[in-house]
Amino acid sequence: MIDSHNIFLLVSALASVVGLILLVAVAKLNPFIALLLSSLFLAVITGMQLSAVIHSFEAGMGGTLGHIAIIVALGTMLGKMMAESGAANQIAHTLIRLFGEKRIPWAMAVIALIVGLPAFFQVGFVLLIPIVFTVARRTGTSLVLVGLPMLAGLSVVHGLVPPHPAVLLGVALYHADVGRTILYALLISVPTALIAGPIYAKLIAPHVKLPADNPMADQFVEVEEGCSLPGIGIALFTILFPLLLMMVGSWADALSTPGSALNQGLHLSGSDDMALLIGALLSFFTLGRMRGFSRATVLRFSNECLAPTAAITLLIGAGGGFGRVLQDSGVAQAIIAIAMNSHIPLLLLAWLLAAMMRLATGSATVAMTTAAGIVAPIALAGTNVHPELLAIATGAGSLIFSHVNDGGFWLVKEYFNMSVIDTIKTWSVSETIISVCGLAFAAALSFVL
Repeated sequence: MIDSHNIFLLVSALASVVGLILLVAVAKLNPFIALLLSSLFLAVITGMQLSAVIHSFEAGMGGTLGHIAIIVALGTMLGKMMAESGAANQIAHTLIRLFGEKRIPWAMAVIALIVGLPAFFQVGFVLLIPIVFTVARRTGTSLVLVGLPMLAGLSVVHGLVPPHPAVLLGVALYHADVGRTILYALLISVPTALIAGPIYAKLIAPHVKLPADNPMADQFVEVEEGCSLPGIGIALFTILFPLLLMMVGSWADALSTPGSALNQGLHLSGSDDMALLIGALLSFFTLGRMRGFSRATVLRFSNECLAPTAAITLLIGAGGGFGRVLQDSGVAQAIIAIAMNSHIPLLLLAWLLAAMMRLATGSATVAMTTAAGIVAPIALAGTNVHPELLAIATGAGSLIFSHVNDGGFWLVKEYFNMSVIDTIKTWSVSETIISVCGLAFAAALSFVL
């Protein structure tokens, strides 16, 4: 029997989310203030101690910003150097020439799948967004049509494919084989990314009208016509070097003795923050000094591009704060209790638990790890479900319907300069397509294997 208090918590959470959307979309309230007010409303109505409300919000915001703010800042600097030097233009020209304008959305999805394998979603996002802006401008194509496939490709591999940490933890908890998980995840990821990316983008793009002015896109201006562009080799080397560092870092224990100075150095240089720092410094030389820019000009570029990111990082942090209040108010526990009382197949239970945790907390990582931790003991007790598919289904559930309590939602909204409603119609729905397709393909594979 479902506890009435758990139902009350879920209804309260839903009311706070709806209220937040109305405050931003209808009342035109600043999103940061709206997130703070919605968090306070939820905390009070669910009976949280008033002394703990602000601390909960601050903890969620700080935990989110501790990682995201560094990535956004360093990634924006690298993107600014790519734009000012013409490197983004060169890569855009190459893509258009190789694939043709009509196939660019498909190309962006494939590129994102590759870039996303060693990198977190946010890292891949800040590396590829300058190319998205440039390609959209050069081809006169909707930013949604070019950008949504990139987002889908990055999100799929982030949620389904090892070596991303949450998926790896799921693999460990379910006692799944890493190699088979990667193979099955890639088989599922490619068609899923194409459906949620290029195909859905083509359907929704005509219904989303973006403002002509985009403050973030303006940071990644095109070089003037007639100016020489850097070679495609140096352009690709600069953008891919941080990814190379991350890949080497993930193989550190195989390349060196664990605990040795070399091993620790590889792990350090392969961390997201350090790899992007090294990449940004490299771009100052390869795309700055080597292109004839003075030290003062490079400094001006790196200073100018940070101002527009201030609002973005605040909103991402506030989304994390709202998600933390949702957790601390008891909503997450209520979801677990309701799901565990449902008698449904294990594959679907894993997906459903992860999906409900994602809706409540906004974090795919929290959703994946929590759901896997609950389902793993049941699975290990003896079932005929392939543990690899169970890990993939859990990952798919953790991606469903990114909304206002997810920092990624605000990252996409602000960079694409979309309204809350348009962000839901594009990004949130694309995430849901990924989640449902991931489950459907995992279920189909379970009948074949």
